[in-house]
Amino acid sequence: MNALEALHTRTSCARLTEPAPSPEELDNICRAAVRAADHALLTPWRFLCIRGPSLDKLGDLFVAASLEADSTLGEAKIASIRLKPHRAPLIIVTVAKHQTHPKVPPFEMDLSAAAATQNMLLAAHAQGLGGMWRTGSMAYNDTVKKGLGLRDNENITGFLYLGSRSVPPRKLSPALLTDYFLDW
Repeated sequence: MNALEALHTRTSCARLTEPAPSPEELDNICRAAVRAADHALLTPWRFLCIRGPSLDKLGDLFVAASLEADSTLGEAKIASIRLKPHRAPLIIVTVAKHQTHPKVPPFEMDLSAAAATQNMLLAAHAQGLGGMWRTGSMAYNDTVKKGLGLRDNENITGFLYLGSRSVPPRKLSPALLTDYFLDW
């Protein structure tokens, strides 16, 4: 698939299954991430790959964070939270790293980390894989951040769920570009 086709046809896929990206596909995904727009070449991101038994550890971390917020959660809800990481065979956590720089504010570093995440989604799609970028409360939770080893100057940009599509891509209605692009 060429670059424009990938850009024009990418959709999120919430239903992902094995197989996870192959080593070659994952290498392409990682290479795409580090080509993101990056003011002053700060590389203000890092990535955590979570798969196999680490998905269970992430589920346990989600449960611990959820119980801290609401200790009255029932067993069914706890079981549901514990299984969330298993929605895909691979999760890549994008971590934005803030640095002190005279010309680059932290917001631009967050944007660069987001661009890296979008590049990974596009690279996955271009290789026939499915992906879903998720954030939600766990991305902003201090227990989750600490459990994943984030430093004080870091935050989670998103959890990128990757795998094989278990359903065909959604058909998108063409966007009316004049709704979004105007001459000034």
